[in-house]
Amino acid sequence: MLEGFTSRFAEVNGTRLHYVIGGQGDPLVLLPGWPRTWYQFHKIMPQLAQRHQVIAVDLRGMGDSAKPVDGYDKKTMARDIYELVRSLGHGQVNVAGEDIGSMVAYSFAVNHPEATRKVALWEAGHPTETFNELRLLTQDGQPRTPWWFAFNELKELPEQLLEGRFRSVIDWLIDFQATDPEAFSEETRALYAAAYDTPDAIRAGNGWYQTFQQDMADLKDYPVLTMPVLALGGLYHPLMVAQMEGKATDIRFVELKGAGHYLAEERPDEVVRELTEFFA
Repeated sequence: MLEGFTSRFAEVNGTRLHYVIGGQGDPLVLLPGWPRTWYQFHKIMPQLAQRHQVIAVDLRGMGDSAKPVDGYDKKTMARDIYELVRSLGHGQVNVAGEDIGSMVAYSFAVNHPEATRKVALWEAGHPTETFNELRLLTQDGQPRTPWWFAFNELKELPEQLLEGRFRSVIDWLIDFQATDPEAFSEETRALYAAAYDTPDAIRAGNGWYQTFQQDMADLKDYPVLTMPVLALGGLYHPLMVAQMEGKATDIRFVELKGAGHYLAEERPDEVVRELTEFFA
Protein backbone atom coordinates (compact mmCIF):
# COMPACT_ATOMS: atom_id res chain seq x y z
CA MET A 1 0.00 0.00 0.00
CA LEU A 2 1.18 3.54 -0.72
CA GLU A 3 2.40 5.48 2.28
CA GLY A 4 -0.32 7.74 3.62
CA PHE A 5 -3.14 5.77 1.98
CA THR A 6 -5.50 3.14 3.33
CA SER A 7 -7.49 0.38 1.64
CA ARG A 8 -11.23 0.27 2.32
CA PHE A 9 -14.46 -1.32 1.11
CA ALA A 10 -18.00 0.03 0.72
CA GLU A 11 -21.36 -1.62 0.00
CA VAL A 12 -22.99 0.57 -2.62
CA ASN A 13 -25.65 0.16 -5.31
CA GLY A 14 -26.00 -3.55 -4.64
CA THR A 15 -22.29 -4.34 -4.99
CA ARG A 16 -19.02 -4.07 -3.04
CA LEU A 17 -16.37 -1.58 -4.11
CA HIS A 18 -12.75 -1.47 -3.05
CA TYR A 19 -11.05 1.91 -2.89
CA VAL A 20 -7.83 3.46 -1.65
CA ILE A 21 -8.01 6.82 0.11
CA GLY A 22 -5.53 9.37 1.42
CA GLY A 23 -4.64 13.06 1.56
CA GLN A 24 -6.58 16.14 2.55
CA GLY A 25 -8.48 18.82 0.68
CA ASP A 26 -11.17 18.84 -1.97
CA PRO A 27 -12.09 15.23 -2.83
CA LEU A 28 -10.74 13.88 -6.11
CA VAL A 29 -12.04 10.53 -7.37
CA LEU A 30 -9.73 8.57 -9.72
CA LEU A 31 -11.23 5.86 -11.96
CA PRO A 32 -8.93 3.37 -13.72
CA GLY A 33 -9.08 1.48 -17.01
CA TRP A 34 -8.71 -1.98 -18.51
CA PRO A 35 -6.78 -4.13 -17.82
CA ARG A 36 -5.49 -2.44 -14.70
CA THR A 37 -6.67 -1.51 -11.20
CA TRP A 38 -6.55 1.50 -8.87
CA TYR A 39 -2.78 0.90 -8.81
CA GLN A 40 -2.41 2.53 -12.23
CA PHE A 41 -2.52 5.87 -10.36
CA HIS A 42 0.20 4.98 -7.85
CA LYS A 43 2.69 7.40 -9.42
CA ILE A 44 0.37 10.41 -9.26
CA MET A 45 -1.57 9.81 -6.04
CA PRO A 46 1.09 11.02 -3.54
CA GLN A 47 1.48 14.37 -5.30
CA LEU A 48 -2.26 14.87 -5.79
CA ALA A 49 -2.83 14.02 -2.11
CA GLN A 50 -0.93 17.18 -1.14
CA ARG A 51 -3.95 19.19 -2.30
CA HIS A 52 -6.82 16.69 -2.40
CA GLN A 53 -8.39 13.82 -0.56
CA VAL A 54 -7.63 11.25 -3.25
CA ILE A 55 -10.05 8.34 -3.70
CA ALA A 56 -8.80 5.74 -6.20
CA VAL A 57 -11.50 3.16 -6.91
CA ASP A 58 -11.51 -0.36 -8.27
CA LEU A 59 -14.53 -0.23 -10.57
CA ARG A 60 -17.32 -2.79 -10.42
CA GLY A 61 -15.68 -6.02 -11.62
CA MET A 62 -12.11 -4.80 -11.09
CA GLY A 63 -9.36 -5.81 -8.69
CA ASP A 64 -10.66 -6.32 -5.15
CA SER A 65 -14.15 -5.05 -5.96
CA ALA A 66 -17.02 -7.51 -6.40
CA LYS A 67 -17.62 -9.11 -9.80
CA PRO A 68 -21.41 -9.38 -10.17
CA VAL A 69 -23.06 -10.93 -13.21
CA ASP A 70 -24.38 -7.62 -14.54
CA GLY A 71 -24.38 -3.85 -14.08
CA TYR A 72 -21.43 -3.07 -16.36
CA ASP A 73 -23.12 -0.34 -18.38
CA LYS A 74 -21.43 2.95 -17.53
CA LYS A 75 -24.61 4.52 -16.14
CA THR A 76 -24.86 1.81 -13.47
CA MET A 77 -21.13 1.98 -12.77
CA ALA A 78 -21.41 5.75 -12.38
CA ARG A 79 -24.18 5.17 -9.84
CA ASP A 80 -21.74 2.94 -7.92
CA ILE A 81 -19.33 5.86 -7.68
CA TYR A 82 -22.08 8.32 -6.79
CA GLU A 83 -23.23 6.18 -3.87
CA LEU A 84 -19.61 5.71 -2.76
CA VAL A 85 -19.08 9.48 -2.77
CA ARG A 86 -22.25 10.00 -0.75
CA SER A 87 -21.24 7.28 1.73
CA LEU A 88 -18.03 9.23 2.35
CA GLY A 89 -20.05 12.33 3.17
CA HIS A 90 -19.19 14.35 0.08
CA GLY A 91 -21.80 16.49 -1.63
CA GLN A 92 -19.59 17.37 -4.59
CA VAL A 93 -16.32 15.97 -5.93
CA ASN A 94 -13.82 16.34 -8.72
CA VAL A 95 -13.63 13.20 -10.83
CA ALA A 96 -10.97 11.95 -13.25
CA GLY A 97 -10.70 8.79 -15.29
CA GLU A 98 -8.58 7.00 -17.87
CA ASP A 99 -9.83 4.54 -20.51
CA ILE A 100 -12.88 2.67 -19.10
CA GLY A 101 -12.61 4.91 -16.05
CA SER A 102 -12.94 7.93 -18.33
CA MET A 103 -16.22 6.54 -19.65
CA VAL A 104 -17.52 6.08 -16.11
CA ALA A 105 -16.31 9.57 -15.14
CA TYR A 106 -18.24 11.10 -18.03
CA SER A 107 -21.34 9.12 -17.09
CA PHE A 108 -20.94 10.24 -13.48
CA ALA A 109 -20.80 13.89 -14.54
CA VAL A 110 -23.75 13.72 -16.92
CA ASN A 111 -26.00 11.65 -14.63
CA HIS A 112 -25.01 13.35 -11.36
CA PRO A 113 -24.08 16.94 -12.28
CA GLU A 114 -25.04 18.20 -8.83
CA ALA A 115 -22.28 16.00 -7.39
CA THR A 116 -19.64 16.98 -9.96
CA ARG A 117 -17.40 20.03 -9.57
CA LYS A 118 -15.06 19.37 -12.50
CA VAL A 119 -14.26 16.30 -14.61
CA ALA A 120 -11.03 15.23 -16.33
CA LEU A 121 -11.00 12.50 -18.97
CA TRP A 122 -8.17 10.92 -20.91
CA GLU A 123 -7.50 8.34 -23.58
CA ALA A 124 -11.17 7.59 -24.21
CA GLY A 125 -14.46 9.41 -24.07
CA HIS A 126 -17.86 7.91 -23.43
CA PRO A 127 -18.72 5.22 -26.02
CA THR A 128 -20.11 6.82 -29.17
CA GLU A 129 -20.93 5.64 -32.68
CA THR A 130 -17.23 6.14 -33.53
CA PHE A 131 -16.65 2.74 -31.88
CA ASN A 132 -18.82 1.12 -34.53
CA GLU A 133 -16.50 2.50 -37.21
CA LEU A 134 -13.30 0.97 -35.84
CA ARG A 135 -11.45 -1.23 -38.33
CA LEU A 136 -10.65 -4.83 -37.48
CA LEU A 137 -8.19 -5.74 -40.22
CA THR A 138 -4.48 -4.95 -40.24
CA GLN A 139 -3.29 -2.64 -43.01
CA ASP A 140 0.27 -1.99 -44.19
CA GLY A 141 1.50 -4.45 -41.60
CA GLN A 142 0.31 -2.28 -38.70
CA PRO A 143 -2.69 -2.96 -36.46
CA ARG A 144 -5.06 -0.01 -36.85
CA THR A 145 -7.66 -0.79 -34.24
CA PRO A 146 -7.97 -2.18 -30.72
CA TRP A 147 -8.87 -5.76 -31.67
CA TRP A 148 -9.63 -6.53 -28.03
CA PHE A 149 -12.86 -4.54 -28.30
CA ALA A 150 -14.32 -7.34 -30.41
CA PHE A 151 -12.57 -10.13 -28.50
CA ASN A 152 -13.84 -8.87 -25.15
CA GLU A 153 -17.40 -8.87 -26.46
CA LEU A 154 -17.27 -12.65 -26.81
CA LYS A 155 -18.98 -14.75 -24.17
CA GLU A 156 -17.03 -17.46 -22.29
CA LEU A 157 -14.23 -17.95 -24.85
CA PRO A 158 -11.89 -15.27 -23.37
CA GLU A 159 -12.11 -16.92 -19.93
CA GLN A 160 -11.31 -20.32 -21.42
CA LEU A 161 -8.31 -19.02 -23.34
CA LEU A 162 -6.84 -16.58 -20.84
CA GLU A 163 -7.31 -18.08 -17.37
CA GLY A 164 -3.85 -18.16 -15.78
CA ARG A 165 -2.31 -16.63 -18.94
CA PHE A 166 -3.25 -12.98 -18.66
CA ARG A 167 0.37 -11.88 -18.26
CA SER A 168 0.74 -12.36 -22.02
CA VAL A 169 -2.09 -9.89 -22.62
CA ILE A 170 -0.60 -7.36 -20.20
CA ASP A 171 2.83 -7.48 -21.83
CA TRP A 172 1.43 -7.30 -25.38
CA LEU A 173 -0.81 -4.31 -24.61
CA ILE A 174 2.00 -2.41 -22.91
CA ASP A 175 4.40 -3.06 -25.79
CA PHE A 176 1.73 -2.08 -28.34
CA GLN A 177 0.27 1.01 -26.67
CA ALA A 178 3.06 2.44 -24.52
CA THR A 179 5.77 4.60 -26.00
CA ASP A 180 7.75 3.91 -22.82
CA PRO A 181 7.23 0.25 -21.85
CA GLU A 182 9.98 0.61 -19.25
CA ALA A 183 7.55 2.75 -17.23
CA PHE A 184 5.95 -0.53 -16.15
CA SER A 185 7.99 -2.46 -13.61
CA GLU A 186 7.96 -6.23 -13.29
CA GLU A 187 6.00 -5.81 -10.06
CA THR A 188 3.34 -3.69 -11.79
CA ARG A 189 2.96 -6.10 -14.71
CA ALA A 190 2.63 -9.06 -12.36
CA LEU A 191 0.07 -7.22 -10.23
CA TYR A 192 -2.16 -6.47 -13.23
CA ALA A 193 -1.84 -10.02 -14.55
CA ALA A 194 -2.87 -11.46 -11.20
CA ALA A 195 -5.87 -9.12 -11.06
CA TYR A 196 -7.23 -10.53 -14.34
CA ASP A 197 -6.05 -14.15 -14.24
CA THR A 198 -9.29 -15.74 -13.01
CA PRO A 199 -12.40 -16.53 -15.07
CA ASP A 200 -14.54 -14.18 -12.97
CA ALA A 201 -12.09 -11.31 -13.38
CA ILE A 202 -11.87 -11.83 -17.15
CA ARG A 203 -15.66 -12.09 -17.46
CA ALA A 204 -16.24 -8.97 -15.37
CA GLY A 205 -13.69 -6.84 -17.23
CA ASN A 206 -15.17 -7.94 -20.54
CA GLY A 207 -18.56 -6.83 -19.27
CA TRP A 208 -17.41 -3.23 -19.65
CA TYR A 209 -17.08 -3.85 -23.40
CA GLN A 210 -20.19 -5.97 -23.82
CA THR A 211 -22.33 -3.00 -22.71
CA PHE A 212 -20.99 -0.48 -25.24
CA GLN A 213 -24.17 -0.59 -27.34
CA GLN A 214 -26.27 0.14 -24.25
CA ASP A 215 -23.89 2.97 -23.37
CA MET A 216 -24.37 4.46 -26.85
CA ALA A 217 -28.13 4.22 -26.48
CA ASP A 218 -27.97 5.97 -23.09
CA LEU A 219 -25.80 8.73 -24.57
CA LYS A 220 -28.60 9.79 -26.94
CA ASP A 221 -30.64 11.08 -24.00
CA TYR A 222 -27.80 12.82 -22.17
CA PRO A 223 -27.55 16.63 -21.98
CA VAL A 224 -24.39 18.57 -22.75
CA LEU A 225 -21.99 18.83 -19.81
CA THR A 226 -21.91 22.32 -18.32
CA MET A 227 -19.18 21.90 -15.67
CA PRO A 228 -15.52 22.46 -16.66
CA VAL A 229 -14.05 19.50 -18.55
CA LEU A 230 -10.39 18.64 -19.21
CA ALA A 231 -9.72 16.15 -22.01
CA LEU A 232 -6.16 14.79 -22.12
CA GLY A 233 -4.88 12.73 -25.01
CA GLY A 234 -1.83 10.68 -25.86
CA LEU A 235 -1.91 7.82 -28.34
CA TYR A 236 -5.66 8.18 -28.90
CA HIS A 237 -5.90 11.97 -28.79
CA PRO A 238 -7.74 12.19 -32.16
CA LEU A 239 -10.33 9.67 -30.96
CA MET A 240 -10.72 11.63 -27.73
CA VAL A 241 -11.47 14.81 -29.68
CA ALA A 242 -13.95 13.03 -31.94
CA GLN A 243 -15.80 11.45 -29.03
CA MET A 244 -16.05 14.65 -27.00
CA GLU A 245 -17.05 16.99 -29.83
CA GLY A 246 -20.22 18.82 -28.84
CA LYS A 247 -20.45 17.04 -25.48
CA ALA A 248 -19.47 19.95 -23.22
CA THR A 249 -19.84 23.73 -23.16
CA ASP A 250 -16.56 24.34 -21.29
CA ILE A 251 -13.89 21.91 -22.46
CA ARG A 252 -10.13 22.15 -22.79
CA PHE A 253 -8.19 19.66 -24.93
CA VAL A 254 -4.55 18.94 -24.10
CA GLU A 255 -2.37 16.58 -26.13
CA LEU A 256 0.68 15.07 -24.45
CA LYS A 257 2.67 14.75 -27.64
CA GLY A 258 4.60 11.53 -28.08
CA ALA A 259 2.82 9.85 -25.18
CA GLY A 260 1.35 6.38 -25.36
CA HIS A 261 -2.00 5.24 -24.00
CA TYR A 262 -1.13 4.91 -20.30
CA LEU A 263 -0.68 8.54 -19.35
CA ALA A 264 -0.77 8.20 -15.55
CA GLU A 265 2.08 5.70 -15.67
CA GLU A 266 4.09 6.94 -18.66
CA ARG A 267 3.76 10.69 -18.07
CA PRO A 268 2.92 11.04 -14.36
CA ASP A 269 4.53 14.45 -13.86
CA GLU A 270 2.66 15.97 -16.80
CA VAL A 271 -0.63 14.44 -15.68
CA VAL A 272 -0.13 15.80 -12.16
CA ARG A 273 0.67 19.23 -13.58
CA GLU A 274 -2.45 19.30 -15.75
CA LEU A 275 -4.76 17.95 -13.06
CA THR A 276 -3.37 20.24 -10.37
CA GLU A 277 -3.87 23.31 -12.55
CA PHE A 278 -7.31 22.23 -13.69
CA PHE A 279 -8.72 21.24 -10.30
CA ALA A 280 -7.21 24.20 -8.43
